[in-house]
Amino acid sequence: MVPSARQNTSQTNTLPTVTAKIQATSREQLGTPSVLTEDPAPKQTTSATSAPQPKATTTKTPDRIVRVLIIENSKSAYVKHSGRINVYTKDLSKKYKISNGGTIAVKTHKTGQAQAGTLVAVQPIIIEPVGDTKLEINKTTYTGKLVVFPGKTTFNIVEYTPLEQYLYGVLPYEMHHTWALEALKAQAVAARTYTLKSIEKKVDEPFDLYADVRSQMYKGSANVYDSVRKAVDQTRGQVLAYKGELFYTYYHGNCGGGTDHVEIWNQQAPHIKPLAGTSCKFDSHSKSYTFKQDIAKSAVEKFARSQRLKGSLKSVRVAKKTGTGRASYITVKTSGGSKTVLCSTFRASTGIRSCKLTKITTGATKVHFEGHGYGHGIGMCQDGAHGMAKQNYTYKQILKHYYPGSTLSQIR
Repeated sequence: MVPSARQNTSQTNTLPTVTAKIQATSREQLGTPSVLTEDPAPKQTTSATSAPQPKATTTKTPDRIVRVLIIENSKSAYVKHSGRINVYTKDLSKKYKISNGGTIAVKTHKTGQAQAGTLVAVQPIIIEPVGDTKLEINKTTYTGKLVVFPGKTTFNIVEYTPLEQYLYGVLPYEMHHTWALEALKAQAVAARTYTLKSIEKKVDEPFDLYADVRSQMYKGSANVYDSVRKAVDQTRGQVLAYKGELFYTYYHGNCGGGTDHVEIWNQQAPHIKPLAGTSCKFDSHSKSYTFKQDIAKSAVEKFARSQRLKGSLKSVRVAKKTGTGRASYITVKTSGGSKTVLCSTFRASTGIRSCKLTKITTGATKVHFEGHGYGHGIGMCQDGAHGMAKQNYTYKQILKHYYPGSTLSQIR
């Protein structure tokens, strides 16, 4: 049942607490070498507008450091810096500073070594902005420390950044910054919860998150929209829990009239009420609510071959549907046989917009699909969240609707 937008929505300052199970790792131990610089001034972020910044309405909680993989398996990169930086190895055996803005080259050196500027090492190299200096790679600007991890013949670069700062760089790429504030606040809570859940088991790995859809889209946090800042700051430290535990708060573009159980998308996911699916009547305003899409027949035949089906494609049909009308299984038939597979598997390979299919036609060169929605259909429907916010539902009501049975909590 969707809560009434007209009910009393007075907010309480007290939320139940939940522990984010993140063990202490080296992510907390990349401190500034005092021999290089005086204590840096607090970092400032650049707003996309000049409007005064709102104060957070929640009690400030200690921020956690998250490690985001921003450059992967590269042989060279160029880091522009707007001002002072420190460059040093993790054990401080090698270090130097640059006092003015410029560009520092990062490249592979000998086997197992990386070079940042004039510093060469086999261990991680830290490039640290001082004060309000910003770092730019490939036209994306960052505010955290960059750590270069040498590999055999390539290197990775990981940004170490505070959790709330990270969310500034996630929200506008997962939900449009012009959308209603309550929808953005719901997105902030969902993204924060997803982040903390994702890094629970990352203790022995050099990074926590990817900067793309393998985790959440992230484009640096140096330039922040006011609406995004408000959404993050006004929900600071707030997460969703189920029976006292964080869970993966999946979200997607448009559910096409109803979300579904997580198991139709990920059969290894635990059966919990917040991800069991719910009705939705708030997403039909979006152009993503319905779709027509052509996929090259050759692309479907390539998928068929990956499933060990030989011959030319004959047909694609829905084999089984959920109660909301979403295809859970698809049958692909070729001249050499047929096979029934999870629609989520078929979608990941072919790129169909949604598994909520209403029509499939196999032609001479293309397979035509029609249906509803955009995305996997699990968890929060972002178009639905926007629709609810435009009808004056609060972010708490939005989260309660799309993650039924969950509890809005404060991390500790």
